[in-house]
Amino acid sequence: MSDPETPLDPGLYIVATPIGNLGDITLRALDVLRGVDRIACEDTRVTRRLLARYGIEKPLLAYHDHNAVAMRPKLLDRLAAGERIALVSDAGTPLIADPGYRLVAAAATAGVAVRSIPGPSALTAALAVAGLPTDRVLFLGFLPARRSARRAALAAAADVPASLVVYEGPHRLEKSLADMCRVLGDREAALCRELTKLHEEVRRDRLERLAAAVAAGEIAARGEIVLVIAPPDRDERPRDDLEAVLEAALETLSLREAVHAVAWMTKRPRAEVYARALAIKNAREG
Repeated sequence: MSDPETPLDPGLYIVATPIGNLGDITLRALDVLRGVDRIACEDTRVTRRLLARYGIEKPLLAYHDHNAVAMRPKLLDRLAAGERIALVSDAGTPLIADPGYRLVAAAATAGVAVRSIPGPSALTAALAVAGLPTDRVLFLGFLPARRSARRAALAAAADVPASLVVYEGPHRLEKSLADMCRVLGDREAALCRELTKLHEEVRRDRLERLAAAVAAGEIAARGEIVLVIAPPDRDERPRDDLEAVLEAALETLSLREAVHAVAWMTKRPRAEVYARALAIKNAREG
């Protein structure tokens, strides 16, 4: 823990905050939040509630995806002038599926000291309780909203020999689980919901049963959700991975271009790729 009586050095502090339970904040994080000149945050209302819990009053600046281009130079000017600024997200560790990496990159390029104040993260919290392999992990963040792009993203990760971690919102959970079953096959998985909060729930089952439970309303599609999916079974190829990649490619490429790109990417025989691509194209046109 840092000494609260010792002034902080100038620079940018990347401070992890709780993902649900406000008691999860670290002592060092509280010291830093008390010691900085101001705090850059996604939503000032969310951060103000956290600060009020611990009796901290600091100037807040909203910094998020929608205003980052305008706010980043202002923050960099303050840092160049020797200010101490904390960057926090609404929950968890900044830059993990949250805005901020461009600010960190720009600050580092400008010679500003950037320090990490580690702490809670939904990613590590879910891995800790999923009961699935954690020696190799691929974090996919939030999947695309469009079905074809979502399936393509899953297909690109289908053969990776690692557990997959996906963040998902409640409104797309059912569709995402259906696509995971289609593209990845019926793997072991853990659906982690509302971690560290009052209604925390962790369901460990195969993807198809989890998908059916969500569709039937047996698992509430509410709150913050993290899905952890087991690595592929080496004895079985993921199902429909070629079709998913082709569907996505055909959204923007001609038939010839899509076949060339997908055959190269998947290492599949060109004749097989062409036959599948032609069937998809004919189905769409028919």
